[in-house]
Amino acid sequence: MPEWSIILLRVIGVLFLTLLLVRMPGRKSLSRLSPFELISVLVIGFTAALWSLNLIGDLLTIIIALAVWVLIPQIFSILSLKSKKFRDIYRGQETILVHQGKVLEEKLLREKLSPEDLLSMLRSNRVFNFADIEMAVLEPDGELNLLLRKEQQPLTPHSIGIPMLQEQAPQTVLIDGNIMEEKLAALGLNRHWLLTELIKLGVAVENVFMGQVDSAGQLYLDLFDDQIKVPQPTIKEMTRATLNKCQADLELFSLSSRADSAKKVYSDAARDIKNISTGLESLLSR
Repeated sequence: MPEWSIILLRVIGVLFLTLLLVRMPGRKSLSRLSPFELISVLVIGFTAALWSLNLIGDLLTIIIALAVWVLIPQIFSILSLKSKKFRDIYRGQETILVHQGKVLEEKLLREKLSPEDLLSMLRSNRVFNFADIEMAVLEPDGELNLLLRKEQQPLTPHSIGIPMLQEQAPQTVLIDGNIMEEKLAALGLNRHWLLTELIKLGVAVENVFMGQVDSAGQLYLDLFDDQIKVPQPTIKEMTRATLNKCQADLELFSLSSRADSAKKVYSDAARDIKNISTGLESLLSR
C-alpha cells in the first residue's frame, strides 16, 4: 500500500478518535473548561496529529498516553462534583472584586489584575462607574458578573408594582406553506381561523415561509418573497384605542348631561372602562 494512503487512513482514523475523546468532558464551551481540561484537550489533539503523521511512538504507546490524558480529567471532574474542597482546588473559587461601590485592592492583587483590567471588564458589562456596583464577582472561569445598586438597576414591571400576566411561548403554526394543526390546537385555534387571518392580510398559505401566533392571538408572518410587505398585527393597538375612546366619550356625556342621575351613570361607566384598561395594560403593552 502506498505511503500516502497509509497516512490518509491514519488521519481519518485519528480525526474520529480525537472527536470522540474531546467530547468526553461533556457539553462545555472552551471558556467553561478548567485549565487542566483545556490542557488535556490540546495535548490530545497535538499527540493525535503527531501520531497520524507517524512522527512519534507505536500505536500501543499512543493509546496509553491518550487514555491517561482522557481518564485523569474525568476522574478529577467526578471528584470535584463530590467534594467542595477538591472543587475549589481543581476549578478555583470566585472572588469579590467590588463590594458596595468599593474596589477591594487586595483581591485585585491576588488575582493579578490591574485597575485598568477591572475598568475594562466593567465596561464590557456596560458599567462605567464602579460606585454604581453593589457587588462584582470574578468567576473561576474569568468572567465578571455584576450586581448593580438598587437605584441603578433598570425598572421592571415588578419593581413599579405593575402586575404581568404569564406569557406563553409563541407557537409556529406555518412552515413552508404547511399548516401545523397541533400547534394551532395548543392555542385553542383551528385551520379556519388561520385561513381567515391570511385572507384579511391578502396572503396565500403557500406563500408563507414561517408563521407564528403569540399568546395574545396575533399572527406574525415571514414570506418567501421578502420584497412583499406584510401588515403588522394591530389588535392590541386597536383594543387600547377603542377603550380610550369609550372612556373619553363617557366622560364627555357625563359633563354634558344635565340630569344628576345620568351624570352618575356615565361617570361610573367611564371609571369602569378605566379600570378595565388598567387591568389590561400589562397585556396590551407587550
